[in-house]
Amino acid sequence: MTSPTPQEATEATQISPRTESLKKNGFFTATVEELKLVVWPSRQQLVSESIAVILMVTLSAATIAAVSRFYGWASSQIFS
Repeated sequence: MTSPTPQEATEATQISPRTESLKKNGFFTATVEELKLVVWPSRQQLVSESIAVILMVTLSAATIAAVSRFYGWASSQIFS
């Protein structure tokens, strides 16, 4: 078994423009096929889940603000 010459190694690593185009087209084709398999939510699911997320973020922010204000108030009572 012989090792490849530098010229053969260079030729083996070069990708022709046609091969590159096929790879790109294959990628986009595979992406489109995967997107066809996605189960998209209905409008009702989208609205109800969006409302749930907004509600949870609002409640979390209110809780963090309340805890922060409490600790601010407590530290002002202790250190003033």
